[in-house]
Amino acid sequence: MKQENALSRRSRQPELINPSRRTLLLGSAGAMAAVSLLGFTPLSKADEPKSLPDYAAWKDRNALIVHSANTMETHRGAIGTGVITPSEKLFVRNNLPAPPASVTEDPDAWEVRIEGVNKPATLTLAELKTLRVTTVASVLQCSGNGRAFFAHGAGGTQWSVGAAGCVMWTGVPLKDVVEALGGPVDGARYITSTGGEALPDGLDPKTLVVERSIPVKAMDSALLAWAMNDTPLTLTHGGPLRMVVPGYYGVNNVKYVKTVALTENQTEAKIQASGYRIRDVGVKGAPDQPSMWEMNVKSWVTAPLKSGQSGRNMIYGVAFGGTVSLEKIEVSTDGGKSWSPARFLGPDLGPYAWRPFVMAVDLVDGEYRIVSRATDVKGNTQPENRTENERGYGHNGWSDHGVTVTIS
Repeated sequence: MKQENALSRRSRQPELINPSRRTLLLGSAGAMAAVSLLGFTPLSKADEPKSLPDYAAWKDRNALIVHSANTMETHRGAIGTGVITPSEKLFVRNNLPAPPASVTEDPDAWEVRIEGVNKPATLTLAELKTLRVTTVASVLQCSGNGRAFFAHGAGGTQWSVGAAGCVMWTGVPLKDVVEALGGPVDGARYITSTGGEALPDGLDPKTLVVERSIPVKAMDSALLAWAMNDTPLTLTHGGPLRMVVPGYYGVNNVKYVKTVALTENQTEAKIQASGYRIRDVGVKGAPDQPSMWEMNVKSWVTAPLKSGQSGRNMIYGVAFGGTVSLEKIEVSTDGGKSWSPARFLGPDLGPYAWRPFVMAVDLVDGEYRIVSRATDVKGNTQPENRTENERGYGHNGWSDHGVTVTIS
């Protein structure tokens, strides 16, 4: 009863007033810099930072490829054979600079506005914790993971396979929050989440704000998460509070979430209206193009990567089905001419988690092209080749993701 009263009192509070924004950039030069902060232009090797930025300084530098201050990729060889990716090795992808570190000093005081429900309310993280708590294992993957393989040179961070990891998220199911606030309003078709990053002055907020809309059916799995891998969510990964949508690409897992609204239409923010859309090479983004929502079935080899000894070799990798479980995983040592079944390693942590796999094979001296191919329970199998598209999104072709290994 106390819980219901607390939520009821909060629902009668006025609309959340946005705090005054920090001025990150000034003038026209600042406006141009703000656009570059979106991470749509890759840095050259000469510009690659030699160390981790302050907000990610706790990470394992040896496990990461630092593309920019906002983009860090896990080395293929650092992925390992476990189901859960250690937090210090998990990739980093931010569309905007993170808020000040002070926002995580008192995480329970963080507020999120819930709209599009019959009893709109602004709730603190502490209040969210009084509702049902759950933990879900889920793959977090950038939409552009695999972009480096596209021949046309798709713009953006040149991720190979390391813009992905499997982590444990702890939080409250979004559907429980919505039910506690009287349920969704009529006509709600999307869940629209808005991030709490500060925006520079002098620009239309819609051109920069991280605000994403996903189909309302995702409420069955979505949660507002405050912990990752059993520790409080760090600023690096969206703390104090993040929208997590298992099975959906990372951009939909909005960091520093300040507003969650059930809406009739998708947001008009640029990151939704024209960004993260699948379109032909050379075509501009538009709202009528497919959006980067649910992930597709995918796998890749993690060891060996370059060489091995003649005789018995163990081939390792990871595979996942996006929003559904996997049926099988196969491995080829001749570039896909023939396939053999591999076996999954470790526990099955549910349909959204990845499955490490292994296959033992005897190899003689020579060069081998090792590739893997996953199939989900709905019969979807990784294709051989990528689907060409302007931004290099959603690559799950098995051919590009293989490795060439010399056995001697």
